[in-house]
Amino acid sequence: MFKSSAARLSFYEFFAGSGMVRAGLGDSWTCLFANDFDGKKAAAYQENWGGAELLVGDVGMLRSRDLPGRADLAWASFPCQDLSLAGMGAGLKGKRSGTFWPFWNLIGDLHKEGRRPDVVVLENVCGALTSHEGADFRSLINALGAEGYRSGALVIDAALFVPQSRPRLFIVGIRDDIEIDPSLFSERPQTPFHTSRITAAYNGLSKPTRAKWVWWNLPAPPPRLSAFSSVIESDIPWHSIRQTEALLALMLPLHRAKVAAAKKTGKRMVGTIYKRTRPDESGKRAQRAEVRFDEIAGCLRTPGGGSSRQTIIVVHGNKVRSRLLSPREAARLMGLPEEYVLPKNYNDAYRLMGDGVAVPVVSHLSRYLLEPLVQFTKSRIEHAA
Repeated sequence: MFKSSAARLSFYEFFAGSGMVRAGLGDSWTCLFANDFDGKKAAAYQENWGGAELLVGDVGMLRSRDLPGRADLAWASFPCQDLSLAGMGAGLKGKRSGTFWPFWNLIGDLHKEGRRPDVVVLENVCGALTSHEGADFRSLINALGAEGYRSGALVIDAALFVPQSRPRLFIVGIRDDIEIDPSLFSERPQTPFHTSRITAAYNGLSKPTRAKWVWWNLPAPPPRLSAFSSVIESDIPWHSIRQTEALLALMLPLHRAKVAAAKKTGKRMVGTIYKRTRPDESGKRAQRAEVRFDEIAGCLRTPGGGSSRQTIIVVHGNKVRSRLLSPREAARLMGLPEEYVLPKNYNDAYRLMGDGVAVPVVSHLSRYLLEPLVQFTKSRIEHAA
């Protein structure tokens, strides 16, 4: 079980999953309250964190009295399914992504009670920028503004920290009655975190809303040193030859050529495969296998029917082996430590990782933006007193 030391900063975590945001925030923060609806995720949270602060249940049933004290930060990684490009397009009106609204109603109640957090972070897929032609993003930014928050957005790819392609949207809001340290914002978009999609979403905001926008200044991390092959476990059984051949048979010529090129190197080449549904020559949709050998895993997703489980492929000369990515390997791709306790069931563990937030991304955001924002506020208040 993980334990945090006494901390100066405090937070509420909504849609907490198994506590990966808590792991990323680290010992500089103490959790006052956590909530998730999913019992299996809650069990993993309790296994790793003790769960004294965890209330398991529908966010729509929570009331402000359930939230103790006053937190410096409220973090909400609300469900992405209705905002995802792979979803059905319901957006913030959907049953799952729409759970943002009962969460936000709680923040409104805290505001009325004089207990709203200084900082709010909303995390979701990048599809939230363009869902319903940007209307859902505008709704999120306007909601923050209505409760007295200035805000700005960043897209951070976990591949900057771990060998997994996982771009995610982070909307960071700060109370508009709080002065911001000038070093924490810039006058214009900054690479790599202010992408063209963020700029386009910003341009779609109304002029009064843009006036409350903040271009957060977040430094880029040093170059990542880890490679996908470094997370691979050595004692996991491989597929049979027949299973591997069936997987290769699902590849279109482009991806077969990638495997052939890997064979020609004579080196041990480690890659990943995702099964995807693609149109065939006649326009009918068929399952295909797509491979990459760039030492970066594809984005972890929740397992649904088997098609979204990621497969490892190892090519060494003419020898080709394959197997499913293990839960521990998935945890490493999320930046979790080896002592993190995973569910024993494969699907439960893989789903936990596919739904989570990459730990090093949270740590970087906390160290260079969230902590300085709150600490600057506290120092100004103490100085005034």
